[in-house]
Amino acid sequence: MPILAAQRVVTPQGVLSPGVVETDGERITHVGPTTGSAPDRVLVPGLVDLQVNGIDDVDVASAEGGDWERLDALLAAQGVTTWCPTLVTAPLDRYARPLARIAEAAARPGARPAIAGAHLEGPFLGGKPGAHPPDLIIPADLRWLEDLPPGIALVTVAPEPPGAADAIAALVRRGVLVSLGHSAATIDQARAGVDAGARLVTHGFNGMSGLDHRAPGMVGALLTDDRVAVSLIADLVHVHPAALEVAFRCKPADRVVLVTDSVAWRRGRVGGIDLVHDGTAPRLPDGTLAGSALTLDRAVANVVAHCGVSLERAVAAASANPAALLGLDDRGALEPGRRADIAALHAETLEAQATWVGGEQVHG
Repeated sequence: MPILAAQRVVTPQGVLSPGVVETDGERITHVGPTTGSAPDRVLVPGLVDLQVNGIDDVDVASAEGGDWERLDALLAAQGVTTWCPTLVTAPLDRYARPLARIAEAAARPGARPAIAGAHLEGPFLGGKPGAHPPDLIIPADLRWLEDLPPGIALVTVAPEPPGAADAIAALVRRGVLVSLGHSAATIDQARAGVDAGARLVTHGFNGMSGLDHRAPGMVGALLTDDRVAVSLIADLVHVHPAALEVAFRCKPADRVVLVTDSVAWRRGRVGGIDLVHDGTAPRLPDGTLAGSALTLDRAVANVVAHCGVSLERAVAAASANPAALLGLDDRGALEPGRRADIAALHAETLEAQATWVGGEQVHG
């Protein structure tokens, strides 16, 4: 029976120091303390990234053939074992082909980071487009949404345009996770979106109405409404460490999610949007932030090192919490019965050193 040991093993009940994880191959059968020798590393659940537009030089919107194997390797190198390929704003007739390619990639056999489903970040956004082309942002099209193929896990919409609440409710009825984002909504409009069924806010603080003492906006809603989780880009560029800490302090433990919002920065493109990396983050030529070059293991390390967040909370924000939002109760935690999706992190830097998917090592 395969046994993995480490000086620290992060479990839902706390950190074992040292500990072991035993598997029967695909599933975890035992997690517990050990008195034997253990490598100086940290074992955590496989990480789950809800927002990946691309990585390095591979853009999800145009990925085909061997591009998917490269994405597999780049994700596994971060400790990611489940992810959502993300498509940004485009004309409605431009989504069918990339969605078909994502579905084909998800159906490939073998041990690899699992595609939970696509994330559509647009085009049904609002008054804070960020890097999304404003001329392509449109009100929600209910018929188009009803005709979407299976395999859509997550859709980001803004709550303030006409028809947004109906679109949110329609998506929720299909079992799709709805997130609010790229929005200039008032706090009341944001709460109406939550009332309609939204359970997440996309990249909190970025692309949304800020917190004013008389107009709390989207940020006021995400910080005070425990019905919604908030995703955060913790590259320390998109959001100041103090603001990241505020979110972790305000939200319940299971309502914070770390994402990368990574893009093919080396290729200089995300979907139909051109970008450049200025040494801090990918941006439009006018300086507008356009995704990140972040890895999810680095996001975990950043909030631990700079935001006063415990290792347990940081790991949960990158594993258990996003898995739960997607309804994937078979992963996201090191406990018996779960899939043996596991990452081994460096004891000090928390950089991913090895990754297992369903008990099979895919990195390290």
